[in-house]
Parts: sequence; C-alpha cells; structure tokens
Amino acid sequence: MENRYRPRRTILSVPGSSTKMIEKAKALPADEVFLDLEDAVAPDAKAEARTRVATALAEPGWAGQLLGVRVNDWTTPWTYADVIEVVSTAGASLDIVVLPKVSDATHIHALDMLLSQVEATHGLPLGRIGIEAQIENAQGLTNVDAIATAPRVQALVLGPADMAASLNMRTLEVGEQPEGYDVGDAHHHVLMRILVAARAHGVLAIDGPFLKVRDVEAFRRVAGRSAALGYDGKWVLHPDQIAAGNEVFSPRQADYDHAELILEAYEWHTSQAGGARGAVMLGDEMIDEASRKMALVIAGKGRAAGMERTAEPFRPPS
Repeated sequence: MENRYRPRRTILSVPGSSTKMIEKAKALPADEVFLDLEDAVAPDAKAEARTRVATALAEPGWAGQLLGVRVNDWTTPWTYADVIEVVSTAGASLDIVVLPKVSDATHIHALDMLLSQVEATHGLPLGRIGIEAQIENAQGLTNVDAIATAPRVQALVLGPADMAASLNMRTLEVGEQPEGYDVGDAHHHVLMRILVAARAHGVLAIDGPFLKVRDVEAFRRVAGRSAALGYDGKWVLHPDQIAAGNEVFSPRQADYDHAELILEAYEWHTSQAGGARGAVMLGDEMIDEASRKMALVIAGKGRAAGMERTAEPFRPPS
C-alpha cells in the first residue's frame, strides 16, 4: 500500500538485454524504473535477459526509485517463467510487475494468483507487489473498468503504438496526430477513457512513451497534453526525457503556491474564528468547497514531488 501513492511522473523503460543501460538506470532520477523483458528483448534472448534482470533488480545501488519488470504478455510462452524467476530472485526489492496487452481482467487475476503463489513460497509479503496494466487494444479499452478493479492494479498505462495499430489508425508516428486528422485530437477518447476509469477506481493513469527520444521539445508538447488532462505521469525511453517529464507532471510553481494558499484560506474562513463561511473571496477570486477539492489535487502532486513554497502563506485579516 505504501507504493500506491508514490509519484510516477516518469517511468523509465530499460531494455533487459542491456547490462550497460541497466547500470546507468540505477542513478537516474526517474520516479520508477522497470526492466523490460517484452518488446525490448528478442525471442531468442528472453531466457538470458530474464536472469540478467532478476539479478540486477536484487542488487544494491538503486537510487530509491520504484522498481519494476515488464514481463511478456499471456499470449506468449514466457510469462510464467518471467514471473517465477524474477520474483523468486528479486521479490524483496521488486515493487511493480508491468503486464502488457491486457485485454481482459482475467489476465490480471491470473498474474495475481501466480504472484501470490511465488510470494508464499519465498516468504514474501502477500500482495505487496503491484501490477501496472497496459491498455493496448480496443478490447482492453472496452474492458478497462473491470481491469482497473482487478487485484493488485495500481496503474493503467496507455500503450499508444499497439493501440494505434489495434484501431487501424493511419499513422507511423507514435503519439502524434495522424496526417489528415485536422480537427481536435485523434487520441483524446482513448486518453480520457483510461483516465476516467483510473479516477473512478482509485488507480493512477500513465501515458505511454514518445519514440522520438532526441526531440525533447516534442516530448514536452505531447506530455503536456496528457498532463493537462490529469495524467499522473508518462513513460520515458531516454535519460534526456526524464527531467522534462518530471517538470511537466509536477505543478507549475505558481499553481502550487496558489493551491496551498487556497487550502489555508479556506480552512480559516470555514472555521469559527474565520466566520464559518463556505464561500469567500480570496483576492479577486471566490473560493468554496469545489475550489478546495481542486486545490487538493495540485497541492498533493506538488507535495509528492517534493516542491517547496516560494510565496507567502495565508495571513488571516486583522
């Protein structure tokens, strides 16, 4: 439970086939790092990468990030072996299992049962390891509410490339607007459907990767879109994307300062000392209970990101 609400502004995907990249990832300031056994590893290299990943996750030297592994999906012959070896070796330090191509809640139930058996066998705390479910096709999007309520699920993750392919979207640029779609956002429905399910069921919503890893400004633009909607974070594929992602998915300093001010002012004005009023003026702005709820979101994200106030606190009128 302690991991459910830790920030996941940036989630770094690291190929499980690369010892060099794994070592470099240990010191990077992403909120979460997962070692990938799925798309980043060729079929003939799966077994070797699995052992490498399990050993690396169990080693010391990580910088306090949430640690995860992306296993292969249930349509492959590798899923059970991924889970058994990685959890058996590194279960004490493993926080997350990323399960790709989740199209039905039964995929989560199967992983939950396997995790529970391995945890019990090795004396690990039952249920501590969370699941991040990747929604990557039309069927998964249709079943997203049931997936969000399945055991251990802590986050829903958009898989933009596979989703675009599933929808027959006419594009080869992951996350960008398909050529010819000149009104609105072609990805808006998918983004919002995942976000609404996440919020309705109390889990995090994570945007998928942006593949043009050297174009940091384009990454900022695409990440800013999902951050504005309310997403909690985004996958990153390159160290250059981490600082940008941490910034984009943290509140702007002025917004964080103002959110804290709203909370302090509203708490005082609704108290007996402040007149027990439910709607008051804060400068030129009227604030009420709805304002407090909105401010809690911004302040909560700022606090989780370790932000500090730069503006003066609220001072009751004399």
